[in-house]
Order: sequence, then structure tokens, then C-alpha cells
Amino acid sequence: MEKEPPVDYYETLQINANAEPETVHRVYRLLAQRFHPDNTESGNANRFRLITEAYEVLGTPEKRAQYDVAHQQIQKDRWRLAAKAAETDTDFGTEQAVRMMVLEVLCSRRRLEPNEPGVFISDLEKLTGQPREHLEFTTWFLVQKKLIQRTDSSLLAITADGVEHLEAHYDERVKIRRLRASNE
Repeated sequence: MEKEPPVDYYETLQINANAEPETVHRVYRLLAQRFHPDNTESGNANRFRLITEAYEVLGTPEKRAQYDVAHQQIQKDRWRLAAKAAETDTDFGTEQAVRMMVLEVLCSRRRLEPNEPGVFISDLEKLTGQPREHLEFTTWFLVQKKLIQRTDSSLLAITADGVEHLEAHYDERVKIRRLRASNE
């Protein structure tokens, strides 16, 4: 069974790891107000729970210091993995396949959850199996091409152009999958 990566509390609160305690508190209050389940416009119980959990750790100096040690090690490990993959993987075809996979995930999300069509990059990382460092380039490219967009809540969501691009290249994806399956 694959181990679930730990939650990045800094990403949850959308702050830098060097943020001052006042900033942590201010951002928490803003996000908690926005995602509180009682907020009829933007309430989200799961997101509120994550934000509160992140604040409980990052808002307490002792807990934050302990978390920072583990967080820094995870970041080092991620960059090491990204650097190693970059040394061995210079295939542009792989990047194109990842882009299409991201579009497929985001399209499925929009179809299945039209009221909440976006996903966080951390969720995209889990769904695609790609390290976040690689997905940063992929998402940058797709945003620049207007195939996806970042929402006000920092979620990634597919655009109408992205759906059309995915549909236009669907036959290619099916052929590639069949070729891979026959080679395995």
C-alpha cells in the first residue's frame, strides 16, 4: 500500500515557510472565515478542517519548529527526486503525456463536480503520480496556453479551450494507451 504524503501546512495556508507569526494568524483568520461551514457562499467543511489543523501546528512556536524540521527534509527529498528524474527524463513525449493526463483529471473533476471543478496541485500530484516540481512546469504551460486556469482559491480547473484540446487529441491518447498495453 502506497504511503500518503504528509500535508504541506504552508501550502494549505497559502503562505511562505518564512512567514511571520502575525502573517500566519492573519491568513488563517481570512481563510477560516472564507471556508467556515457556516459560510453559505464559500463554506467547505473539509477545507476548513485542514486550515484549522495547519494553524494549530504553524500557529504554535514549538509545534511549528518540530514541523519545520520534517518539512525541510521532505522538501530536500522532493528536490532530489525531481533532479534525478530531470537527469534521466528528457523526453518531450513524456511531458506531453503528463499534460494530457492533467487535462483528463481536471476534465473529469469538472464533469463530476461542476460546483467545485478545481483541484489543488497537491491533489493533482497524488492523482497523476508526478512530483510537484514537475507539475509546476506542466501547469505553468497549460495556464499560459489557456487550457487551465487558477481559481480565486488557488485551485486548478480546466477551461473550455482545455476540454476542446483534450477532445481533439483523444484519439491519439487511445492509440498511445493501446500501444503501451501491447508492449507490457
